[in-house]
Amino acid sequence: MLGIRILALSIALTVPSLCAASAGPAAPMVVGYVFPQNSALQPGEIDALSLTRINYAFANIENGRIVTGFAEDAKNFSFLTALKRQNPSLTVLVSVGGWLWSTNFSDVSLTPQSRKLFIDSVVEFLTSYDLDGLDIDWEYPGMAGSGHLFRAEDKHNFTLLLKELRQRFDRETRKSHRKLYLTIAAGASDEYLDHTEMAQVQRYVDTVNLMAYDYYEPSSDGITGHHAPLFTNGADPKKISADASVLAFEQAGVPATKILLSLPFYGHMWGQVAENNHGLFQAGKPVPKGYAPYSLIMETMLNHGFTRYWDPIALVPYLYSQEKQIFVSYEDPKSLDAKCEYVLKHRLGGVMFWDYSGDPSGTLLRAINESLQKRAIEGTQAK
Repeated sequence: MLGIRILALSIALTVPSLCAASAGPAAPMVVGYVFPQNSALQPGEIDALSLTRINYAFANIENGRIVTGFAEDAKNFSFLTALKRQNPSLTVLVSVGGWLWSTNFSDVSLTPQSRKLFIDSVVEFLTSYDLDGLDIDWEYPGMAGSGHLFRAEDKHNFTLLLKELRQRFDRETRKSHRKLYLTIAAGASDEYLDHTEMAQVQRYVDTVNLMAYDYYEPSSDGITGHHAPLFTNGADPKKISADASVLAFEQAGVPATKILLSLPFYGHMWGQVAENNHGLFQAGKPVPKGYAPYSLIMETMLNHGFTRYWDPIALVPYLYSQEKQIFVSYEDPKSLDAKCEYVLKHRLGGVMFWDYSGDPSGTLLRAINESLQKRAIEGTQAK
């Protein structure tokens, strides 16, 4: 995935109206995570007109303060904020943490003093790089994640951290007359809900970016499955889906309008999978480089020894190679269309995707914008 460059997209001029502030609060958001790591972003690489917001991943935490994560961050921040000349309604946030860099959140949120130190550093960081806000990607409060320090107190301290961030952001906004946005990336599981206070958390954040993917992963699941199903297939042993997660978050107190439904620009691969049911819900093993960007799937798998199948219940595609005994769960324009229809029907805040580099062709981002536009028009005509 590293080093993949994004090509400029050709989007109809009507598409940005979905993202523009003038479209009103009902317009669905399109939020993309940009994760260049140590690469410098290049002209034409990001299609500013097709996005409402960019979440730049990732900043880190050191000595209780937010810090840049990669060598080219300063240059990339400047590049991204300059895109506002193309799309004045675009906002650029920095995302801090992630799966690997959530180690220090428990310490940062522990005391009033530690929270203040972190929040002061955030305001300095946003001011220094001319950014529009902060995305907290703590994976996960009260849980080890990839082996991070965690405490039972994380559950309430997470709420306090967000509350105090919001209070400080509001004070800064009153001084500067510039809104600062605060968002979180949330795990799509009952366990995440058990370890957070989402009814309170939602009061302080602008959006909850619901990570409704990785429900099945080769590294942790010995059977294949859809890693981002929209609806629950009755044959699914885990009985999971984005729809179930959305409903759970709503029941936990998060308004639908604050929920962004996540869309993966990548797939997962299992090997040694028997042909039964074209490999779906069958025993499988991890394979080398089993995390597959959409671009790789299109270039080397679909119609290259792999057959595409469609789950009419979960509303997602999958691939299977009988010769190689490899199963692939992924997303495509058809499944994105179904999810965009779901977002509009359930009046969610919009969509979020991880991450931009997964699709250099722009196929998926174009499909999202075209689908939201089409579905919005259909909904207006139906009234």
